Amino acid sequence: MVVYLVSTRLPTRFGDFKIYAYKDEEEKQAEPHLALVKGTLKNKSSVLVRIHSECLTGDVFWSMRCDCGEQLSTALQAIEQENCGVLIYLRQEGRGIGLINKLQAYELQDQGLDTVDANLVLGFGPDHRHYKAAIEILKDLGVLSVRLLTNNPGKVSDFDGSGIRIIERVPIQVHPNHENMKYLRTKRERLGHFIDLYGLSRTKEPFTSEQ
Repeated sequence: MVVYLVSTRLPTRFGDFKIYAYKDEEEKQAEPHLALVKGTLKNKSSVLVRIHSECLTGDVFWSMRCDCGEQLSTALQAIEQENCGVLIYLRQEGRGIGLINKLQAYELQDQGLDTVDANLVLGFGPDHRHYKAAIEILKDLGVLSVRLLTNNPGKVSDFDGSGIRIIERVPIQVHPNHENMKYLRTKRERLGHFIDLYGLSRTKEPFTSEQ
């Protein structure tokens, strides 16, 4: 269960947003989940939504080992251009294993393992994230249905039975670089993410099943 804490205006280089903070009472997160909102979402359908998991190295320090920082900025630009939407920032660093474990996984990747095998060696599964808190935040904001900015089929499946319908999956394509090509290929081939490794055009994909 998420509990609303506070909200205020947040001007950014992408545009003006309103930022909301939520406490996750079930997960007992040390830091609150956040939602950056553009426009009025109450009782609104077909809202452009990005659910973004925290990545300190990518989001803050612009690490080239992943695509997280670029996805974050691309999503905020898209929401600003739409003049309506929400980016939910979930505090589940390192696909849910935490910052220190993620850095240890990076060290294993430098020794030749891919991102999945590095997690397994450390005793974790490939991906420990879930998106229940994000769905609860969307409900609190009054969102009825979404166009979900994601390449991750796991985010789509977590909406099953949630009461919020996904009407479209919108790919979020960034250009690979020499540091993250193996990482992106692993996400595509072992985790099932919909990723165009050659940076082809960003197209929209209809999503027709009822949630």
